[in-house]
Amino acid sequence: MRFSGHFLHNPLQNSGYTAVIRKASSKENHMKKFTVRDEIGYVCGDMAGSFVNLFVDAYFLTFCTYVLGISAKWMGSLFLAARLWDAFNDPMIGSFPDRWRLGKSGDKFKPYVKLFMIPLALSGVLCFLDVSSWNLSGFALHAWVAFVYVLYGMSYTGTSMPYGAMASVITNDPIERSKLSRARSVGGTIVGVGALSVVPVFCFDKDSNIIPANFTMLAVVFGIGSLICYILLTSLCTERVRDAAPQQKEKFNYAKILKNVTKNRPLIGVMVATVGSLLFITGNSQLRTYIFKEYYENTSVMSVLSLSSILVMIICFPLVPKLTKVFGKRKLILYSSIYSLVLYGFMLLVPIKNVWLYAVLTIIASIGQTVFTMLIWALVTDCLDYGEWVTGERNDGSMYSIYTFSRKIGSTLASTIASFSLHAVGYVSGTNIVQAPEVVNSIRILVCAIPVITAVLEIVGIGLIFDLDKAKTDQMYEELAARRQAAATNS
Repeated sequence: MRFSGHFLHNPLQNSGYTAVIRKASSKENHMKKFTVRDEIGYVCGDMAGSFVNLFVDAYFLTFCTYVLGISAKWMGSLFLAARLWDAFNDPMIGSFPDRWRLGKSGDKFKPYVKLFMIPLALSGVLCFLDVSSWNLSGFALHAWVAFVYVLYGMSYTGTSMPYGAMASVITNDPIERSKLSRARSVGGTIVGVGALSVVPVFCFDKDSNIIPANFTMLAVVFGIGSLICYILLTSLCTERVRDAAPQQKEKFNYAKILKNVTKNRPLIGVMVATVGSLLFITGNSQLRTYIFKEYYENTSVMSVLSLSSILVMIICFPLVPKLTKVFGKRKLILYSSIYSLVLYGFMLLVPIKNVWLYAVLTIIASIGQTVFTMLIWALVTDCLDYGEWVTGERNDGSMYSIYTFSRKIGSTLASTIASFSLHAVGYVSGTNIVQAPEVVNSIRILVCAIPVITAVLEIVGIGLIFDLDKAKTDQMYEELAARRQAAATNS
């Protein structure tokens, strides 16, 4: 499969590193060539993070409100506070590979994945540990929930940052990078369809009541799955593109990187669109339980929706590359977002009483967001090259952490809005609580409104802010190639 447009090229940091890079490139020629082995490894990497991340994003709010009796308002405050911490934590961890190398392998990103993968798996289990029988005081219970969630967030950052940036060092070939982008979209789908589809069946009884012990059991299974997949990622993928070792005498200047971001208009546009996308991904996954449990009183349909993702992926997998060749990445994302806006807008304005009709419309509408997810990573790599083009410098790990932080902003807004909105409409936390009719109807409106906001932000980000068209992209890569050739000649 090929996506139109360009992806990242060999990351030359600056002319001061040319001699080192030239030597490293010579060594690179003796490494194994890019093969399907790398693609499989990269699929496993996305599966590894998704085992924990998707489970926590989709069900941590549900578990805490129904099982632990934590108020939705307090959960909203936790999500907001945790992300404020991430504002400092994410850039700090994201800069580590640019500042220090771990071990003697010479790999830039894989050692950091190995460092954080066990804490991530453990934190996922702790998030779904039923501590209601521990007779904790109100303060101790809330402190526990805050601790495990912050631990999860930091551990996920520690694995997701190096994993995402790793694509830039596995290969510098545009076609091969398109394969990695496709691999990443497949990994999360496999977990979302294959693993999360069993949650409603396994963790809820026939009357849609939660079974807490089964949540804990699944968290253990998913944690083991995460570790296995991370081991496969680090074993199967090869970091071929070597840059110079960090200069320990030079103080890392993150403020300068932040300044460079302000010069990267395409990246800002992608970040705005990504915030919208994560509103949909996280908001829908967190509130889906509430609409099916309270409004439709049928949680079993959630499994059907998860499995339907297979059908959507089968449709999009061969179709997206063909449409991309016709319209280009940017236009196809725009058209997909407009498609989402129309369908989800209809579902917001017209209440759907039948649960199966609602499910079918949701499946059809999700095609637009699937296309966005499959293409957005290709735009991100273009944006990183644009940063080098404009500033003459390259810090893949740090710049990628800035982009990834925008994903967390979207996830945070979704979690915070979902939690505060549930509290605002009168939702009462606890087991076997019957919600008032007006609360149930408000939940429906909330669930249907989030995808509409998503589509609007995607249209603004890609349609109005992102300005890297095909002509400008071609010019950028021609000039970058000339710079690198000149640097290699001078060295």
